[in-house]
Amino acid sequence: MAKKIIIVIGAGVLGLWQALRLAQAGHKVRVIEASAEPFQLSASRWAGAMIAPECEAESAPALVRDLGRKSLAAWRAVVPGIVENGTLVVVPPRDQGELTRFARVTEGHDRIGPDAIAKLEPDLAGRFDAALFYKSEAHMDAAAALVSLLEAVCAAGVEVVFGKRWDIRASDGITIDCRGYAARGDLKELRGVRGERIIVNTKDITLSRPIRLIHPRQPIYAVPQGDGRFVIGATVIEREDDGPMTVRSALELLGSAYALHPAFGEAAILDMGAGVRPAFPDNVPRALICEGGRLIHVNGAYRHGFLLAPALADAVAGYVERGEQHELVG
Repeated sequence: MAKKIIIVIGAGVLGLWQALRLAQAGHKVRVIEASAEPFQLSASRWAGAMIAPECEAESAPALVRDLGRKSLAAWRAVVPGIVENGTLVVVPPRDQGELTRFARVTEGHDRIGPDAIAKLEPDLAGRFDAALFYKSEAHMDAAAALVSLLEAVCAAGVEVVFGKRWDIRASDGITIDCRGYAARGDLKELRGVRGERIIVNTKDITLSRPIRLIHPRQPIYAVPQGDGRFVIGATVIEREDDGPMTVRSALELLGSAYALHPAFGEAAILDMGAGVRPAFPDNVPRALICEGGRLIHVNGAYRHGFLLAPALADAVAGYVERGEQHELVG
């Protein structure tokens, strides 16, 4: 098979996985990124970076869960330090019906009681009557994972150019457009979904895995990042702006974190911010083939960028190399 010249536009999690897979297959790949610094404009930097296909199935199609189940092995081969301790889903004592609902629409969990919760997370002992434990799930530090992914791309022989804009139709070879929300002018169905997160630091609580609190006001996740740092997030706001976090959102996220454990009330806030995540109407990312295959838009990651980036890369590589059809390619 003849090797191809491929330009990937955008060095976020989707673009870097596209570049890595295609370079590993022997193609000549170049990545063009508009920002002068890595990840400066990428929605990827706001991610909780959880490989949680079972939990995501609570609100996502089965396709997201099924493809996401293959992602952990792919990430493990590229990024060191992935924590494979599963996910714990908890609810306030008065909202046990929500836990039953979550269990009904997801798979791969064990329903556990107070003693098992205390064994998994000693600092949550006595705080919750029941939980769902998804032992196959994992998480990583988003910033560190993106750096490792970029290093793997460069080690595979890909030229990565920062601080340069590129006409998506300028290449003589194949162009793979991974610009995210910046591509909305070319993808009329694409919309922006605002996501917000807070990073806090506290030595007063230790968690070994992501905790998802199904809270009536604001469900959250708290993802441990090591050294007392936690990512607190989960807002999904149908608004297309990336301005500073609002007071209301900050209060809701921090209030839910306090409900998870009062120690978060004394945590130091290291960073808070918001980003716009690109999404298609069904919230499932895909690759759109244009101009007879010379232009491929890979977009619509929504909240599934880390989860589905490897699957999207495999799907596009299959199309580029062998013309294979795939559920994510059309």
